[in-house]
Amino acid sequence: MRSLSHAREVCERHHPGLLTALEALPFAEREAPGSPVTALLREHGGAGLLVPENHGGRGAGALDAIRVQRAVGSVSPSLAAAAAMHHFTVAMLFEMAAGSGRLTPAQTKVLHGIAPERLLLASGWAEGRTQQNILIPSVTATAAEGGFLLNGVKKPCSLARSMDLLTASIAVPGADGAPELALALLPADSPGISVHPFWGNEVLAAAESDEVRLTDVFVPEELVVRTVPEAPHLLDDLQTTGFIWFELLISAGYAGAATALVATVLERERGSAGERAALAVGVESAFALLEGAARAVQDGLAGEPAVAAVLVARYAAQEALVRAADQALELLGGIDFIRGGEHTRLADSVRPLAFHPPGRASAAEPLLKWFAGGSLELS
Repeated sequence: MRSLSHAREVCERHHPGLLTALEALPFAEREAPGSPVTALLREHGGAGLLVPENHGGRGAGALDAIRVQRAVGSVSPSLAAAAAMHHFTVAMLFEMAAGSGRLTPAQTKVLHGIAPERLLLASGWAEGRTQQNILIPSVTATAAEGGFLLNGVKKPCSLARSMDLLTASIAVPGADGAPELALALLPADSPGISVHPFWGNEVLAAAESDEVRLTDVFVPEELVVRTVPEAPHLLDDLQTTGFIWFELLISAGYAGAATALVATVLERERGSAGERAALAVGVESAFALLEGAARAVQDGLAGEPAVAAVLVARYAAQEALVRAADQALELLGGIDFIRGGEHTRLADSVRPLAFHPPGRASAAEPLLKWFAGGSLELS
């Protein structure tokens, strides 16, 4: 497919050799627990995709980023899911770094090492159950001399076994004593951080989405990002930025898996010309929605308008991609199904998009209020 070829060209420009290295592995090995795909991402510069060029990264914009994700998702849905968690966290942190005086020297040192040192970041934000409040920290913080002791569990946590740094949302006492949101930057080898088996499905098994436990993990004050007087909405803005990037990147990865199935149908000329054309239109229109939202964000759309735009694109794409994957599997036929499980796994790999928050049920009322001219308040 022309659009998939273009996505692959974009991926090759940013990560030379990555797709070739991935495709050298049998699909079953690529997608299995313990797969080397995250190591290949690191080896081919995947950590720096959204890191600004002046910090040693690729400085990719939103359009290139989702095209890279589409290409990666077409060969390894697991890696696309894992990479989305890293990329959105990086985008969020460098957005925060854009304001002068917002970071401590220790925080700046961490960010500036991501691309040169090929560091992979896992996200400990409240994400995992479709209907949970995505803004409530899943890790508690208790004041200690020089910092905080953290306790809690994040499951699933993608990149759990390859992460170099864990970012975790925490609640800390504010100036008035009331809890306020903060962000902790934790080296993965910090005492008290442990990883335990959690993921039990063969679909997306190579994303390393296991359980990360924090037991009295000490984080020094200088590695905790807090609201400051000159930027009272820093953490709110940070969450919004991260949310926008997450929705775009995760959706694009799943779009890649669906596109790979459709491309196979077209190559094998399965079904009638009308069926194949309808299938291609379905998957292309889904990705066009994501591209439209990404282009708007890249051109400066931000805040609630950007959140609304990416949610509309995500939910519409979600339906179209599952439909296209199911139809593609049907057109590939029973013999294809009998002879191997790769295409079935690809089709199954599209469905988890529905499980990423916010679920459509929890977003329905906020979106209706937005469409009617009100404020968009997600929980």
